Amino acid sequence: MDGLYIGSFAHALGARKRHLRESAEAGLLRSAPEDLEAAGFRWHHICEPDGSAYDLARSAVAEIAARGELTDIDAIVYATCLPDGGTRTGPVRDVKELMDFPAGRLQAEFGLSRAIVVGLHQQACTGVLGALRVAGALLTTEPGWRRVLCVTADRFPDGAWYEQAYNLISDGAAACVVGREPDVCRLLTVHQITNGGLGRAGDDETVGTYFAYTHRLVREAAARVGLAPAELDWVVTQNTNDKAWQILARLLGVDHARVWAPTLPDVGHVISADPVVNLSALLDSGRARPGQRIALPMAGFGLNWQCAVLEVVGR
Repeated sequence: MDGLYIGSFAHALGARKRHLRESAEAGLLRSAPEDLEAAGFRWHHICEPDGSAYDLARSAVAEIAARGELTDIDAIVYATCLPDGGTRTGPVRDVKELMDFPAGRLQAEFGLSRAIVVGLHQQACTGVLGALRVAGALLTTEPGWRRVLCVTADRFPDGAWYEQAYNLISDGAAACVVGREPDVCRLLTVHQITNGGLGRAGDDETVGTYFAYTHRLVREAAARVGLAPAELDWVVTQNTNDKAWQILARLLGVDHARVWAPTLPDVGHVISADPVVNLSALLDSGRARPGQRIALPMAGFGLNWQCAVLEVVGR
């Protein structure tokens, strides 16, 4: 991925901010609220009943457009965990209803007439990192292209549990742009591991595999850019149980002070959007310095694990 950069980060959250105890009383959680609080969770964000995943995606992309950064877009890579946007109910007779593709709607709404659209799913919470990888591949194989918009958006269906594998879920979206011109970060690599045999694993089995696979993922991703995990300047994680990375940091030889997920109590686990939300918080904090290398590891159902490695260029 030589010569590729990433920037124009934006995200949007469900309009209703609820404390996890409120959601527990409403029957939207499976675990006891005190167990989720012990994991570091406090609040999460839920769409209004008429809100859709597309509304979230549009809000995130609109933020990029408002900054004047939605220019020269040659492709849109749109990643979802729940392909139907989480709002469809009832039987379908005319399958054309299933082909109201959100990436095409974004292309039309924002006037990105020269952009092609690519839909990406079946990577669950790792999808936004998969979108970065696809964007890099597209730019590598299309020498005349300049910029690819990456978007992820999901909202859970009304009445669904807002908890998966002991993590408090938020509806949300995130977007960023991968391009050839120098930007906030250089995109060094994206690494993926998939074990489809674990696709039907239960929550306890999923948690049990998390440590071994994430340890392997970070080691292999760092090695792709000539680093050991201990040489990474930051590890920006997804918003999962905050005790998990206390363990993983020791296993990887990473200083836990360099593990970054400050938004976990306030926004919960925003499905695939977590790395954009937490990376934005790191960049906004002023603590990331030019030349520093950042790993973004993610785990998702399927089961999938992906990790991007970035190098900070500047704001």
